Amino acid sequence: METGFSFSNDVPQPPERRSSERHIKILRVGTVVVNGRRELCLIRNISAGGVMAHVYSQLMPGQHVSIELKTSQPVTGRVVWTRGGNAGIQFDAPVDVAELLATPQGVDNGWRPRTPRVEIDRMATLRAGARTFWVHARDISQSGVKLETESGSEAEAETAPAVGEEVVVTLEGFRPLPGVVRWAAEGRCGVSFNQLIPFGDLIDWLKQG
Repeated sequence: METGFSFSNDVPQPPERRSSERHIKILRVGTVVVNGRRELCLIRNISAGGVMAHVYSQLMPGQHVSIELKTSQPVTGRVVWTRGGNAGIQFDAPVDVAELLATPQGVDNGWRPRTPRVEIDRMATLRAGARTFWVHARDISQSGVKLETESGSEAEAETAPAVGEEVVVTLEGFRPLPGVVRWAAEGRCGVSFNQLIPFGDLIDWLKQG
């Protein structure tokens, strides 16, 4: 499944009404913020004026939402049509499609923009070598997860995984995910998965909650 890009200022139409205009197929995954709640979505088509997204909650025409195509770069708009699981969203102001098409560049320390994330509250285990910890998963994306460790003794804190350590995260109801600790502070840590979680697998797991 791929996403079509257009430089038109028009909002993308439902699939059967799509024009013959050429689209550039690149992006797939985004985040929609509805009433303060973040959810993953599939971006089917995007133009300077709006987006057609496959969403996983019910939206209503006229409803105001925010779409994140890149992390920390929300675009606000309102729903102008819905059909099945798809919604057409008109941006409050036209976006620079050329900028969206640009390949994200890494920064000096090697970090790259993150894949879209969604807040969660699920139990998980974090295994580092022979050490296993019960943790709370606080947000997740296809590429990583933020974990909050259970409060414990100073000795337990000293044995917590260190930055750069290889770990395995097992989310409740999901398969084990190998990764590396990228940051740790004040009882929390961020783990980058060795491989992206397939989008469909992540959505199916999120629906379980």
